[in-house]
Amino acid sequence: MVTIRDVAREAGVSVATVSRALNNSPNVDPGYAERARAAAARLGYRPNHVARNLRRQSTEMIALIISDVSNPFFTAIARGVEDVAQREGYSVLLCNSDENSAKESTYLGVAEQQRVAGVILSPHQAGSDIARLRSAGIPVVIVDRPLSDDVDTVLSESREGARLGTRHLIDAGWGRPACVTGPVSATTATLRLLGYRDAVQEAGLPEISAQSIFQQSGGSAATRDLLSRPDPPDALLIANAQMALGALDEIRRRGIEVGRDIGLVTFDDAPWAPLITPPMTVIAQPAYDIGSHAAELLLDRVRSPDAQAPQRLVLPTSLIVRGSSRRS
Repeated sequence: MVTIRDVAREAGVSVATVSRALNNSPNVDPGYAERARAAAARLGYRPNHVARNLRRQSTEMIALIISDVSNPFFTAIARGVEDVAQREGYSVLLCNSDENSAKESTYLGVAEQQRVAGVILSPHQAGSDIARLRSAGIPVVIVDRPLSDDVDTVLSESREGARLGTRHLIDAGWGRPACVTGPVSATTATLRLLGYRDAVQEAGLPEISAQSIFQQSGGSAATRDLLSRPDPPDALLIANAQMALGALDEIRRRGIEVGRDIGLVTFDDAPWAPLITPPMTVIAQPAYDIGSHAAELLLDRVRSPDAQAPQRLVLPTSLIVRGSSRRS
């Protein structure tokens, strides 16, 4: 393997001159710099980025640790993060925690060991431990679910979005709306349940809910539970698009017609939502903006670690009404 010393010998300059030339330092004679670059090209030299990062104590890479890479919401967040990172000369290491505390902890350890410039984390729970990153001086930005630590955070308005979605079902004529939400450990699941409760209490309607994992199988199981009760709901507010797919499977398995027998509203405007029959009414979250704002906050923190107190951005959700919630 060609080393920097080989390049220096070939160019007839010092190792320090080669290093400065290949890092585009202005503090090197242009003639020497050209000789160093030409020698590196002739020998096929590639810089040792690992060694360079160890010297710098950081990399030009940020880690993005998300809960479920198969969920279009997190895919859109990742796109927002990547677009900002690429623009600023950073790469993104994508890690999928699968809603698993052990996997999340492993990836946090990897981020520390690799000396990434910063971490954007969708935490499994409010108590997710980022102490090792903070001790190492690695900045962290939290997305989607708040953390108990005082740290930069970008969220969407979960509770108000759930209230608006439930209120819409009630205004559309559905008399027994229920909430299908995620596990107790997920703050977003609790906030969406609270928003649902706000709406049914305002309307004087009974509270009906079921909680399960934030995945398709969880949506199917929770819907099966609700529809098997003696007095089942006639509408569902569903906490995310993955759960909505499971709910649709269970509803269609029972021969129930969406929009006639049951009304549906789900969080997240997944690519499939406007394409099914009837199209799905959604509470849209600004997922791309969550990612881009998080990346901008993180890179600001990388450049100026103590510039300002931690920020908390809460972006609005929006109700997009389609056929699944209109009573035919």
